[in-house]
Amino acid sequence: MARRHPMGKLVVCNIMSVDGYYADSDGNPLVLEMDAAFDAYNLERLRAAETLLLGANSYRTFMGFWPAQADNPEASAANREFGAIYGRIKVNVISDSLTGDDIAPWSEQTTVIGREDAESRVKELKQQAEGDLVTFGSRITWNALLQAGLVDELHLVVGPAALGTGTPIFTGASGRLSLAEVPRLDGSDSAVLRYEASVA
Repeated sequence: MARRHPMGKLVVCNIMSVDGYYADSDGNPLVLEMDAAFDAYNLERLRAAETLLLGANSYRTFMGFWPAQADNPEASAANREFGAIYGRIKVNVISDSLTGDDIAPWSEQTTVIGREDAESRVKELKQQAEGDLVTFGSRITWNALLQAGLVDELHLVVGPAALGTGTPIFTGASGRLSLAEVPRLDGSDSAVLRYEASVA
């Protein structure tokens, strides 16, 4: 009997405040504590990724910054490794707004998926993948996929501060989540809430 192809997992990694906000009232997530332990955790997720799945804004931000860090002598070793991986990893972007000019520097590794086709294409990607599909940032994109039952795991890095107001991490109901573990990041006051989601 033929062996069943293992299905890839869609893993969402995001930071949030202790009171559940993704960014401040101006939409800036950089007010949250992104320390060396946070970088190390995300690097582990990136090393495990077969491909990235991003929204347009996160794609522009990450690809506009990270690949250049690979050869930046002033960057940390972790950030140089981030840059090297971002410079070669396959990236799928869910967007109706990205243009050829937007993706030109990374066209060989980038595939743009229209929002109308997002659910069917993500299902295909998961069926074809042997490793993880990982999402960083991209809050609107992954929330839509979570509500469609396509997210396998949520890794929410909870920072040691309350914002009081801002952009909520969730845009709607999540469905049933099962808590898998709550590790504290080494040398940090941040912890990870790792949930497994009910997949359609």
